[in-house]
Amino acid sequence: MNHLKIEKAERLKKLPPYLFAKLDQMREEALNRGMDIIDLGVGDPDLPTPTHIIDVLKTAAEKPVNHRYPSYEGLLTFREAVGSWYKRRFDINLDPKTEILSLIGSKEGIAHVPLAFINFGDKVLIPDPGYPVYRAGTIFAGGNPVVVPLKRENSFLPNLNEIDTEDAEDAKLMFLNYPNNPTAAVADNDFFEEVVHFAKKYNIIVCHDAAYTEMAFDGYRPISFLAVKGARDIGIEFHSLSKTYNMTGWRIGFAVGNKEIISCLGSVKTNIDSGVFQAVQEAGIKALEGDQGIIDDARRVYQKRRDILIDGLKKVGLDVDIPRATFYVWISVPEGYTSSDFTAYLLSRAGIVTTPGVGFGKYGEGYIRMALTVSEERLKEAIKRIKEIGISVE
Repeated sequence: MNHLKIEKAERLKKLPPYLFAKLDQMREEALNRGMDIIDLGVGDPDLPTPTHIIDVLKTAAEKPVNHRYPSYEGLLTFREAVGSWYKRRFDINLDPKTEILSLIGSKEGIAHVPLAFINFGDKVLIPDPGYPVYRAGTIFAGGNPVVVPLKRENSFLPNLNEIDTEDAEDAKLMFLNYPNNPTAAVADNDFFEEVVHFAKKYNIIVCHDAAYTEMAFDGYRPISFLAVKGARDIGIEFHSLSKTYNMTGWRIGFAVGNKEIISCLGSVKTNIDSGVFQAVQEAGIKALEGDQGIIDDARRVYQKRRDILIDGLKKVGLDVDIPRATFYVWISVPEGYTSSDFTAYLLSRAGIVTTPGVGFGKYGEGYIRMALTVSEERLKEAIKRIKEIGISVE
């Protein structure tokens, strides 16, 4: 009997193993050895979705009208709620009909946007270290990812002047992400103005991943890329209800910005998916229009956790900057370790799951990422374990 020969497509062969899938495997192996695991790896909020949002879903799920295919663009009422939220939060006026598109989580939109604009071999500027989906989406579209380094000496912002002129001239898209995953870096108005000037000069579409704008501390309020003059001429912004309202499993987000870019992304989605379950969109409306105090509550929780973890890491001699936003901490690994070595060391010796920086790109080497998505008690226990295993940082 002949067996079918299964061979991966070249696009799959070009991808590194998906970072978080590999972390899951390492964690499972440690659990099977009977270890008590403290998981600081994946950024999945441990705080529950607020009750008033869940209650709307329960009611909406019983409506027969919501059991049919939703509209491709998303309910107009949902897009109107997004528009009102953007106006309140960033003082940006958006047309819900043409400048807002619902997404099955921002990850889905980010992965699909290259399909709307990239032909085989076209270049895409991607931050390194960066969210792995920027590279994956580019490769799936047949594009050529061009790494833009994010270095500590430049506050983990890309140095636009160092981008090769030929790469800039050939690039169709540029991905940005501030507040940043994994480095927790933030960007200001001046930097975004530089980006607009750069993108207009080289005719590049800017795709800004703004999933973490609401997770900020010490009174800091991150800005929207679209608030900068000229940004809507060349860009779109991706946002998500996942981090803001603890709705990661609900899979709902949105893209906003230039109507032509939004329309092209919408055309891709029309041919690939059938939209977000309308009951989830109704719950999303409640999230956007309901009590926003829940965001303040979450900020306070994460800020307290941040302070506990930063204080403990510094006491054991690790080099770390205090993040102003996101629920990530970006830590320099001790001398003599690679990021993968140090990740494996913490897991095997202390039962602590972290993320190696190299998983986010070659410029992430030398760092690990920890997420603030466990309780204060577990963070204190993690610090205690790190002290006990006696890391040498000479």
